Amino acid sequence: MPDVVANGVRLHVQRLASPGLREDAPVVVFLHGLVMDNLSSFYYTLANPVAAAGADVVLYDLRGHGLSDRPRTGYAVSDSVADLTALLDELDLTDRPLHLVGNSYGGTVSLAFATANPERVASLVLIEAHFAIEGWGEQMAGTLTEIAFGLKDGDARKWRDQHGRKLGRMAANANDLINNTTMVDDLLAVKPLPADGVAAITCPVRAVYGELSDVLHHAEALRALLPDFTLTIQPNTSHSVLMEATPQLRAMITGWLT
Repeated sequence: MPDVVANGVRLHVQRLASPGLREDAPVVVFLHGLVMDNLSSFYYTLANPVAAAGADVVLYDLRGHGLSDRPRTGYAVSDSVADLTALLDELDLTDRPLHLVGNSYGGTVSLAFATANPERVASLVLIEAHFAIEGWGEQMAGTLTEIAFGLKDGDARKWRDQHGRKLGRMAANANDLINNTTMVDDLLAVKPLPADGVAAITCPVRAVYGELSDVLHHAEALRALLPDFTLTIQPNTSHSVLMEATPQLRAMITGWLT
């Protein structure tokens, strides 16, 4: 099932499961980060071990990313939540324990989904998750705008020349996503998640952040709101903790989810 149309968008989907999977096995959905990311970052790190441990694993490229469609509009957090909701409906995964694993922006989407649907989420795993607090939209839009200027000046071609076809293709996709869609404007307009809504997430939340991360303050904001919150700060790692500490994350998260 490589493609599923959800919320009017064709999403590239991968399902992973061990032979003989129980009908009541937990469903684990992995959500990747923005722009220079896609489902492969989880496929080659955490998803297969989690599937081998007995979970029904779902990975998908967010709209505009990887092999999914790239519509010109619809890049607010609420659009990502609507995509996830529709995808779960299309896959008939509405009546089983749901665990969300989100990296960076994927964590933002996971938190927003859990805020809107607290009864559907059995647990959250947040890896370097952003939290849509006051000013988050402006910060994200500003960062993407800086990247956009560089890509317009030919950075995508430089990536291809210096780092090979794969990264060059990712840079070209990023160029199109930032410069030729409404992503920047949509993120700029994102409203903060209501504090009381976040505090209503009562499922267990496992959070992992890098010691050298520039978003570590989001962990502290979440710790103050979430009633069942376990935080690990990974030593000597940055925002790329998923790649810098893969073995530690694999052991930690597989144990948590199983």
